[in-house]
Amino acid sequence: MRGSFPGLCLALLAAERCAHLCAIIHYGLSGLYMWCWLTVSCLVPGYAAQLLSAFWFRADGRQPRRWLLVLHALQLGIWKRYWDVLQMATKAGGSGIPRELLVQQGDASVLRLLEALLQSLPHVLLQAYVFVAVDRTDLVPGVSAGLSLLSLAWALISYSRSMCLLKPGHLCLPAAALLCLLLWRTGMLGTRVLALVLFARLYSYWVFAVLGIHWLVMSFWLVAQQTDIVTPPCHWRLFNCLLGAIYVFCYINVRPGPSKLRVAVFYAVSAQAI
Repeated sequence: MRGSFPGLCLALLAAERCAHLCAIIHYGLSGLYMWCWLTVSCLVPGYAAQLLSAFWFRADGRQPRRWLLVLHALQLGIWKRYWDVLQMATKAGGSGIPRELLVQQGDASVLRLLEALLQSLPHVLLQAYVFVAVDRTDLVPGVSAGLSLLSLAWALISYSRSMCLLKPGHLCLPAAALLCLLLWRTGMLGTRVLALVLFARLYSYWVFAVLGIHWLVMSFWLVAQQTDIVTPPCHWRLFNCLLGAIYVFCYINVRPGPSKLRVAVFYAVSAQAI
């Protein structure tokens, strides 16, 4: 499981990116230039994660060389991190999990989750809208949306698994638990995306009003919890606003301790939103 997990992350990244490029080429060859450029624009927010990855390489004492900067410019910086984790896991063999491996895997999972939320999530929404509301006979956007949805769900699982391993006394989750988490995350995100797409098909731009109200409710709820993961006031407000936008689609636990009550509140609000 130690070496197969980063390998599976790399495989999902490759499948998602290939599907993304296939959708761009498909729209270009079909003369659907508006959808082509919108699909290309979904790649742009991913550079935030690539830039942060380059900064973290420098903070770790690894001065980014030209080839490493080229990889990040090609949006392959997260791939490089998972490749390093895979090599470290292979060298460790059957011995105990080194602390450095856990830290590197945690960095890769956090950056991948950020990239998935900024890049994969808009891509899922766009391709799902094209498939459901524009042309149901075109399988390319449907397949692309499905792979991006699977990759996003796996990024959430990878983040949860890494944070769990970094806590003292926690064990690695078995394969059955990871499969259950994958089904939960995929089902939660899939139904949420489908509800938003169907709402947008019926009511057009009113979907942004619903999203805005839900985002405000989630942001104020996070502020009321006094989340102290970020201490500077301006950064704290920005963090709560960004996390509130994420909570429109899925729940991420950012506070220590039992989270049953917070999850119950999240699902209660989500059930009333759409």
